[in-house]
Amino acid sequence: MTLDARVGVVLGSLDLDVELRVDDGEVVAVLGPNGAGKTTLLRALAGLTPLTTGRVRIGELVVDDPALGVLVPPERRPCAMVFQEHLLFPHLAVVDNIAFGLRSRGVGRAEADRRARTWLDRMGLSAYANDKPHALSGGQAQRVALARALATDPQVLLLDEPLSALDATTRDDVRRELRDHLRAFAGCAVIVTHDPFDAAVVADRLVIVESGHVVQDGLVADVTARPRSGFVADLMGINLLTATADGTTLRVDGAELTAADAHEGPVFVVVAPSAIALYGARPSGSPRNVWSTRVDELHLVGDRARVHLGAPIPLVAEVTPAALAELDIAEGTETWVAVKATQLVVYPR
Repeated sequence: MTLDARVGVVLGSLDLDVELRVDDGEVVAVLGPNGAGKTTLLRALAGLTPLTTGRVRIGELVVDDPALGVLVPPERRPCAMVFQEHLLFPHLAVVDNIAFGLRSRGVGRAEADRRARTWLDRMGLSAYANDKPHALSGGQAQRVALARALATDPQVLLLDEPLSALDATTRDDVRRELRDHLRAFAGCAVIVTHDPFDAAVVADRLVIVESGHVVQDGLVADVTARPRSGFVADLMGINLLTATADGTTLRVDGAELTAADAHEGPVFVVVAPSAIALYGARPSGSPRNVWSTRVDELHLVGDRARVHLGAPIPLVAEVTPAALAELDIAEGTETWVAVKATQLVVYPR
């Protein structure tokens, strides 16, 4: 069974046009900036937002095709959705929340209750079966929402920012549990998240959406190693430059860098912040790329300092606070930059 979709939705200023294919047992994470259309994509797959153009097919079943006049309502699609806000029914006990989806699909009360209690046991929440949702923590509520979705044996599982409302400690626990449940899930899973770590832990493949369109689609390792947009590079905490290559010479906004290997034409250049060395005076030695610049901003992040460098090549370097003090670097000061040619990762645009 495969989810095969071309989702075209015009909604206000959003013009969403996304092709998405997810195979059995595959988990795809959709990332993108706010307003990119991620949640609208999920809602269209679930049937909560009708397509303007395109088609959604689950296995052999076409569930939405405006050209053919086909629109299967959400409750008749083999899909389940986990919302960011959990959306548990406050007046129902926890076990009845999980049983609700089963009951709405015609499962008898006793059988629905049995299955719901089985899922509560899997989630480690059996003790809360007869409590109301207000008695649950955020992590427990998200586990119940996930159990409610999985209890219906959906062919497609859709998750909209399922971890974003959790505190850091709870998030780590629920992330691991979510990864395990998704690995055991036999159908297709699509998770929307803004957190690259969440995506890297739970997903097999990343789809990056910006301004309603897919800008990158690939395995987690490939997307993170060779980003094709500034959004992805920022998520990964690396520098991404666009350049024109002529052999080993890379022209970047009027400046030049030297690469270790020859390339031709438009290229991307990745520079890891840790690969950028800073000096108080012009360095001697082997670095092929050396220039002076001005420090625009400084940010302390844990045990590292991120140094935002200005023209001629805006980059972010990462050094220790001790190195920062030793070099007497502050916002507005001049510094020298050195990057080895072998530290530049270059690939075609």
